[in-house]
Amino acid sequence: MQTLELRHYTLSTCLGLGRDENWARLAAREGNLKPCDFETVNLPTWIGEVRGVDDVALRAALADFDCRNNRLAQLALQQDGFEEAVRAAIAEFGADRIGCYLGTSTSGILQTELAYRRREPDADGNPGVLPADFRYAETHNTYSVAAFVAAYFGLTGPALTVSSACSSSAKVFGNAARMIEAGFIDAAVVGGVDTLCLTTLYGFNSLQLLSPEPARPYGEGRQGISIGEGAAFALLVRAPAQATRGSVLLCGVGESSDAHHMSSPHPEGLGAQMAMKDALASAGLTPESIGYINLHGTATPSNDAAEGKAVHAVFGSRTPCSSTKGATGHTLGAAGAVEAAICAMAMTHDELPAGINTTKVDAELQVDYLLENRPAQIDYALNNSFGFGGSNCSLVLGVVR
Repeated sequence: MQTLELRHYTLSTCLGLGRDENWARLAAREGNLKPCDFETVNLPTWIGEVRGVDDVALRAALADFDCRNNRLAQLALQQDGFEEAVRAAIAEFGADRIGCYLGTSTSGILQTELAYRRREPDADGNPGVLPADFRYAETHNTYSVAAFVAAYFGLTGPALTVSSACSSSAKVFGNAARMIEAGFIDAAVVGGVDTLCLTTLYGFNSLQLLSPEPARPYGEGRQGISIGEGAAFALLVRAPAQATRGSVLLCGVGESSDAHHMSSPHPEGLGAQMAMKDALASAGLTPESIGYINLHGTATPSNDAAEGKAVHAVFGSRTPCSSTKGATGHTLGAAGAVEAAICAMAMTHDELPAGINTTKVDAELQVDYLLENRPAQIDYALNNSFGFGGSNCSLVLGVVR
């Protein structure tokens, strides 16, 4: 594929707002999960909540978009000078030549949950009418976040939302790359946003996937997921012939759909293997070129086992890897973009982040799982994002030395 440059990128998670706060926590091997106290949820689990979301105010012209998901989107867009970078790109390329490709899983479903509590009787006294101020299209609808971000910047290029569970905001890098290569656009705002809601927490609880302790990816005796929320964005453009030292590049994208089961991965990770191999092929690289893998690593027994087998099949046991979900929680539809940003920071800081909470790696997972941060200058990193239904995506990122 044509190499693209991440001209600018940002992320906000429970670790903090912006790159500096997130990297400081990762460099110190600190997470920020807490016992679940979100809204009215009563579950014995841990969550990752982004600070300040409830205090965000959307400007009046965008008031119809007001929901937790879009408030987090705006909060994240305002970090690290990202908004200014996008506005500079608009001046350079034109608003109609910049696409908007974002991923989410549940979008603003919390707004619907809250609306159902305020159901009103209709003219005949029958219950069940949603309040008149409830705006489904601008809040709960999956497209809401892409519509909001496009409206926030005044972008008029192609815009879409991908909702393929946990691979959502990794797959948007592929959508944007294909549109840029085809010549339809010159740049793209890509990323993902997902926020805490009752549906997600109670839903994963019903699947018996929530952990009663902070998640321990790849750990012996791991007990499941810690749900988090987060947002990450990148501004993708064609890579210049002579990219600046330190520039982060999107070098390859691999996607697959193994369709093994609605909520369980193929036990041998066959779809995951396909995605990783295709990502390497599209980047023109061999497995030996990859210096770090950010694992999907949800901390459920079956997901980690399947991914571990897939990674071993493609890379053997020689490539350093970790899951940062022990620090951030599983940010679901935002995970691909969040962890792509973490890969970018690892390469530019010359340090590979360890997986926290895990003290002993499951002996059956034959990978080089990092329990301590490792100083290392690497040229390429691989980011894995695998979703329900066997929707898999792997990204290869590089850095200019």
